[in-house]
Amino acid sequence: MMRAPLRIDLRSDTITKPNAAMLQAMMQAEVGDDVFQDDPSIHRLEEYCAQLFGMESALFCTSGTLTNQLAIRVHCAPGSEVICDALSHIFLYEGGGVAVNALSSIKVLQGNYGRISAEQVIESINNPNDIHQPITRLVSLENTMNKGGGSLYDFAEIRKIKNVCKQQDLKLHLDGARLFNALVETKETPKDYGEVFDSISICLSKGLGCPVGSALIGSSDTIKKARRFRKLMGGGWRQGGYLAAAGLFALENNIQRLQHDHQRAKAIGQILSTKSFAKSIYPIVTNIVIFELTENISSAQFVESMAQQNVHCIAFGKQHVRFVTHLDFTDEHLTKFEEVVKNLVIA
Repeated sequence: MMRAPLRIDLRSDTITKPNAAMLQAMMQAEVGDDVFQDDPSIHRLEEYCAQLFGMESALFCTSGTLTNQLAIRVHCAPGSEVICDALSHIFLYEGGGVAVNALSSIKVLQGNYGRISAEQVIESINNPNDIHQPITRLVSLENTMNKGGGSLYDFAEIRKIKNVCKQQDLKLHLDGARLFNALVETKETPKDYGEVFDSISICLSKGLGCPVGSALIGSSDTIKKARRFRKLMGGGWRQGGYLAAAGLFALENNIQRLQHDHQRAKAIGQILSTKSFAKSIYPIVTNIVIFELTENISSAQFVESMAQQNVHCIAFGKQHVRFVTHLDFTDEHLTKFEEVVKNLVIA
């Protein structure tokens, strides 16, 4: 039997499939009805997440967008303002949810590869006594930063931002969709982050390889309120424990292996650096590779030319392209990727 052509999918780390061990954990899961809060597998996942970060409670949800939006809804009242970087997922890719769900506005800052500073936060806080301005209530950081090419925050800077938030009575939220990618590259622990943030969103369906799921982690009061808002938004689970079991398996088995994804991302960067069509490449520190094409080639042309060779990626603007490595992208795929790029003819 002929082997099927090797397909390389680097559009995102959300495209992974559960391996045999994860599927077995899912099939063996003990489940109940989580709207009645009696699904034991969901309980175990939520307890594990809370203990991992040294926080009081956690809530299992369908997506990182939902966990982000629940946190913002809990922390903000109508007429509030959220401070974040202009490249933030909550600003660009969550359907205007801050306005729709929390009836709040966003003040975007121009950071460094998506990372803002404590000084920028200080300068951006509105005067609460000025009735012309919304009331600043929340600062949201993203680590790693998707649009920044998987860039990492210096944890010392995060602590400075936290101090500003404490002084100004602001809440601090983390969009940690790829937080574990950051943690395997730094010396911080989940508990370090739990000590600093009022709420943390983590995705299980990206580098950790789950089919579905994210968790919101915070205080008991935050999670109690978030659970109510989740129900209001139609996000209650029934026998969601089958998916929670995948999340627990991923947290116990798939964190340290993220280093392999980072190594292969750096290898992709090296391959691209030899090509004349690559005008510039963002610094590569985790599993995301973003590069800029020369002016004579559009991202749509490049993506289509790669797809014709069964290598799939996405345009990240008119001249930018993104690759994301993941657990289903192996050394065999990397070798094939290099061969394709070496011989690529862009239509």
